[in-house]
Amino acid sequence: MGPVSTATTHRTAPVATPARVVPPPGAKADVLNIGPFQVWPPVVLAPMAGITNTSFRGLCREFGAGLYVCEMVTTRALVARDWKTMEMIRFGPQEQPRSLQLYGVDPVIVGQAVRMVVQENLADHIDLNFGCPVPKVTRKGGGSALPYKRKLFESIVRAAVREAAPAGVPVTVKMRIGIDEDHITFTDAGRIAQDSGVAAVALHGRTAIQHYSGHADWSAIAKLKEIVTDIPVLGNGDIFRASDALDMMARTGCDGVVVGRGCQGRPWLFAELAAAFDGRPAPTPPDLRTVAGILQRHAELLCVEMGPDRGIRDLRKHIAWYLKGFAAGSEIRRELGMVSGLDQLATLLSRLDLDQPFPDAAEGPRGRQGSPQGRVILPYGWLDDPDEMVVPADAELDAGGG
Repeated sequence: MGPVSTATTHRTAPVATPARVVPPPGAKADVLNIGPFQVWPPVVLAPMAGITNTSFRGLCREFGAGLYVCEMVTTRALVARDWKTMEMIRFGPQEQPRSLQLYGVDPVIVGQAVRMVVQENLADHIDLNFGCPVPKVTRKGGGSALPYKRKLFESIVRAAVREAAPAGVPVTVKMRIGIDEDHITFTDAGRIAQDSGVAAVALHGRTAIQHYSGHADWSAIAKLKEIVTDIPVLGNGDIFRASDALDMMARTGCDGVVVGRGCQGRPWLFAELAAAFDGRPAPTPPDLRTVAGILQRHAELLCVEMGPDRGIRDLRKHIAWYLKGFAAGSEIRRELGMVSGLDQLATLLSRLDLDQPFPDAAEGPRGRQGSPQGRVILPYGWLDDPDEMVVPADAELDAGGG
């Protein structure tokens, strides 16, 4: 199965008449509108730390268009022009619109970061992260912990929209259901985000304490869609095949889907999604020979982006995802896990039984799963007053990514 790019994403300047994207006859959804951008199919690649770099986004885009979001960067690191952060927000020439996700806890710093993005033309779309559940983020009051502080959440979102609006740069929000079952935040956060002028909201159907365990609660996405009626609502969680995306939209009424772990080691998922939303037959799943070629292509892109040594090291974490379900001996898997060059990679891949068809065992969940967290680590007294307007001391992380 080769790359396909039948779908389109258009950027239109605010002063111009937006170009109209028309889904093909038999399409299974409407065009997704994110500010001035029309996105077809209505699919967003979720930002994933250490995954959604320029190479991976470009590879996914070769299979089907949509909206592809850069790895999350912190607003303080961006304002400080941390070299690693500036390196992370590279975009390829084919990336239109250029989508960047920002994480921040201080409304002032977030506003400064968005102003910098706009003034220096660093991106065309800004997504704000209020969904990250990892302890290093929540212990500072960030990510999925932050919407509990309603006034702080509103102040951050309004600061971002205020700085981005004059240039016509849309701001979107990605969030979770809440901290845990006793501290649900998505309904209030959805209303606040809509009233603050964001272009869309995305909901991952898990709480922070669930991390990536269990099953996403799609009923929460349906409830958010009932509450947020003026802007698109995107659903996220447990989309591992194209049929999952169609099922989510049918069951929740959401306007688009956000795909994260489901495409790890499976960038051709975007070809399957494009076909499903177009109403076309599903592409034939790739055999191992095709998968090996895609893996090699991924390696080449990484080596161009990062240099041969760093690029091939970055590839290693993807290899098990690509080979999931295929028969490959433990010895060659071990060697692939330590691969050090493109030629060696090609040689090792050639030793596999490349005529294997795509296995049933490759379907289903990918990437992080694990168990629920024992508790969500929060700043001291964080849950005392949801209307307290407070930025935790030393709240901003000082490094890019996350």
